[in-house]
Amino acid sequence: MAATLIPLAAILWLSMVLLEYSLSLNSTADLDSLSKSLENTAREYYRQSRDDLKAEAASGRSQPQRFKTDERAPWPPFLREFWDSRDRERFALSEPDGDRLHYMVRGDSEVRLYSRDLNGIQMERVTAQIRQARDRVAKMENRNLYRGHVTLLILPSAVVWALSLLGILYVARRISGPIQELTSGLTRLASGNFDIRLESKQQDEVGRAIRAFNQTAADLRQSRERLVYLTQVASWQMLARKMAHELKNSLTPIRLTIEEILARQPASDRKFLEQAAQVATDEVESLERRIRAFSEFAAEPPAHPEVLNLNALLQERIQFLSVAHPETTYEVGAGAALPEAWADADQVKGILTNLLENAAEAAGAGGRVLGTTGTCENKIVVEVHDSGPGVSAEARRSLFEPSISFKRHGMGLGLSISRKNALMAGGDLELIAGRLGGAGFRLLLPAADSAGSHVEFEGVRSQESGVSRKAGYP
Repeated sequence: MAATLIPLAAILWLSMVLLEYSLSLNSTADLDSLSKSLENTAREYYRQSRDDLKAEAASGRSQPQRFKTDERAPWPPFLREFWDSRDRERFALSEPDGDRLHYMVRGDSEVRLYSRDLNGIQMERVTAQIRQARDRVAKMENRNLYRGHVTLLILPSAVVWALSLLGILYVARRISGPIQELTSGLTRLASGNFDIRLESKQQDEVGRAIRAFNQTAADLRQSRERLVYLTQVASWQMLARKMAHELKNSLTPIRLTIEEILARQPASDRKFLEQAAQVATDEVESLERRIRAFSEFAAEPPAHPEVLNLNALLQERIQFLSVAHPETTYEVGAGAALPEAWADADQVKGILTNLLENAAEAAGAGGRVLGTTGTCENKIVVEVHDSGPGVSAEARRSLFEPSISFKRHGMGLGLSISRKNALMAGGDLELIAGRLGGAGFRLLLPAADSAGSHVEFEGVRSQESGVSRKAGYP
């Protein structure tokens, strides 16, 4: 609308100005006729006045002024000019307006000057006005008014059109350029490149569309990573289920056979056999514990989400674990007026227990563990930090993958189970930069007020930073 109405208004305004200017011009033909008529009238009046003055001088009705030739010093300039010209007679108008007519006659030793009033008519002024009118007529006749008006109309119109065209081209380029870039980005995004990001400093609709595209690409990338992880977890669960079944089938006869051997041996070798059987039994029990862990990892217990107070849960878990780790200092930084979360209570307790246990083992005797709560956009956040050695870059690549740990109390499945449960609840578990010099983990859960519109695998933006993974984490 602006690109069309503004030039139109400008052209209409210029046209009205030019029209008004054209209407203000007088007709050159009328002016020419009037100027010629005035010129003829002035000439006729001047001729008639000369004839009358000459007749009055000849009949003696008009008395002259006499100027002696031997006293020419005080003569008026026009009188001296007449005497020097040697003319017998001459007419002249008075200076400077020409409202009197002079008639000069040469004698032998004098000059007679006859004068007559022209009844207030200033002949010099009339002559000048007639000359100006004739000059204007001549000037107007040399002009082509039609061509001039057309030129005056086309020139501003062309200037206005050119400026409007430049403005439209600028706006079109400002819009089409980002749209072409957005189209290219969408094509690359559709081909599977979720790392594509577009730059835009515009604050208009196109700028908002580009920012929405960047956000969508980031969400798709995060959702793909989570989906890939959950697919891997499903594969690991199937493998764990098969391996647990096979190991259980083998361990049961081994255990029974050892017990049968111990029962049939004579009393003389019983002490040695009891010791050997106890070692074998302990190892079988250790393998059975791992089998149970793999069975739990492969199982999919039903989740019962409810409204949770994460501040209270974090305090309760720290209080529970501080008894088992009296040498570790626990600190809590709970957020004030923290919104309630929507998740399964047992799963969240399991995640927090795993994170706090790992942090305490990493910090060691005299170490510190920090638990904090807060919000990140529409997610509730719980962070656990420790003062341990951190996480190595090599171990970070497989941090959340299930593995077999031969630590006394470790199974190697804690973090993978925790992240799987967090993802299934609509959140995530991330490795972040530790505040105490060691590792840091961030648990994100959906807020209770958004549970009604919650969608599984919903993208959540989080700050990622390069940290090193600590040795000893399962």
